[in-house]
Amino acid sequence: MNLLQVIATTLLSLLLWVAPPALAARETDSYDGNIFALYAGDGALVPPHISLAEALGQQRPVLLSFFLDDSAASKNFAPLLSDLQGRWGKVVEVIALPSDPYSVDPKAEAGDPSRYWRGTVPQLLVINSQGEVLYDVDGLMDPAAIETALSQATGLELSGAMGSSTSFNEINSGYGS
Repeated sequence: MNLLQVIATTLLSLLLWVAPPALAARETDSYDGNIFALYAGDGALVPPHISLAEALGQQRPVLLSFFLDDSAASKNFAPLLSDLQGRWGKVVEVIALPSDPYSVDPKAEAGDPSRYWRGTVPQLLVINSQGEVLYDVDGLMDPAAIETALSQATGLELSGAMGSSTSFNEINSGYGS
């Protein structure tokens, strides 16, 4: 091994040794990446597999949410949305959208997310198959109220039929606390 290789190896070792650890902070407004992959174990929520316009055009009930990857409130909301998607995703289109590209525009067309966004994150709406908003909430959310609205939107009774909320790791447990 020549002197240049020894120096390069030593420098690389030093860089790896002094590199700061990767930090993710659920309680801060820092950008950590895809909050659903990191905090909810469900990176498949974004990007959505169907647009809002397509879902409404197919007369499907929609669970629409707005979030920001660099918002502590959105990070804490991610496990709840992932849980709802896991239990209701077969009968409701779950559409999670980062709010950055949208402006508040209540006069926008029904298929345009700007029509529904109020400028706060996280925000969650339940829209029935006729396009009527049954539930619209932002900030701290009550899972039972969301479930009731989903039951109304789908016509399915609230029971154990949709499954139960289970936590599969310490990161996404306790979203309602």
